[in-house]
Amino acid sequence: MISVLGSGAFGTALAVAFAHSGTNVTLWARSADAARTMMDTRANPRLPGVKLPKTVSVTADFADALTDVVLLAVPMQKLRGLLETHPELTGRTLIACCKGVELGTQLGPVAVIRDVLPEATPAILTGPSFAADIARGLPTALTLAVPDENTGKSLQQRLISPNLRIYRTTDTVGAELGGALKNVIAIACGIAIGAGLGDSARAALMTRGYAEMKRMAQALGAKPDTLSGLSGFGDLTLTCSSDQSRNYSFGLSLGRGDAYDPTVTVEGAATARAALARAKAMHVDMPITQAVVAILDGGLQIRDAMEMLLARPPKEE
Repeated sequence: MISVLGSGAFGTALAVAFAHSGTNVTLWARSADAARTMMDTRANPRLPGVKLPKTVSVTADFADALTDVVLLAVPMQKLRGLLETHPELTGRTLIACCKGVELGTQLGPVAVIRDVLPEATPAILTGPSFAADIARGLPTALTLAVPDENTGKSLQQRLISPNLRIYRTTDTVGAELGGALKNVIAIACGIAIGAGLGDSARAALMTRGYAEMKRMAQALGAKPDTLSGLSGFGDLTLTCSSDQSRNYSFGLSLGRGDAYDPTVTVEGAATARAALARAKAMHVDMPITQAVVAILDGGLQIRDAMEMLLARPPKEE
């Protein structure tokens, strides 16, 4: 049995996928009304057309939701608050299912778990995936990063489902940074397409953005190969090319000059600011991230940002 904390679209989708493999899953919702509605209807309004298997139970009682393996499907900027509010999570295996860098500390999900609950076993599940695809049983591959290889092998077996393939690594730094930084590049790509700069500009941003991701990850001790896998290149490709991506869609709105729903979580916006602060402290060059932050803060126009990037000194690729 496993538990998923967070009944948003992604947390619910994971619960459905694991249940289809025969696992009993407890899904925790912050709202008692939401939990009751999901149990009564066997559905989540955020995943239209998806029925909850009988082996998924939904509760708002935190104590009832806890098992030895807990997936944390909450937004990155709310992860610390959840961990600090519930010290009873200590000693358990905690798998972060969020992507980002924390504002203030500039830490990734695994590092935040270690910081708040050092007695817990931290891990992260990340990679190219949309909640709707997972919930509908479409083939999806993810990366599970766990510091201890034996623990990783055990968790890998517990989490694999018929249409969810799990690859493992011990490189938690590379996995969490790949998943976080690709959101920043997705915003940049959305801006380019929304502003009418074309697919060639998007391809350039993806390629040079990938170089930024590798520079930052390697500076923090990640393995280069990790960024070329699912949690880096794979996730970058998906997120920069689909309207299902919140970060890409947010960028599209910026590029078009349209308003964006403020209730929708866009992890890349906070991550861009946190990653840039850390990059500056480490003297890591991240010009696309810098341009995104400047656009978000209103200090740079989109056309000026592109001209700035194009005017950078020529160098070897």
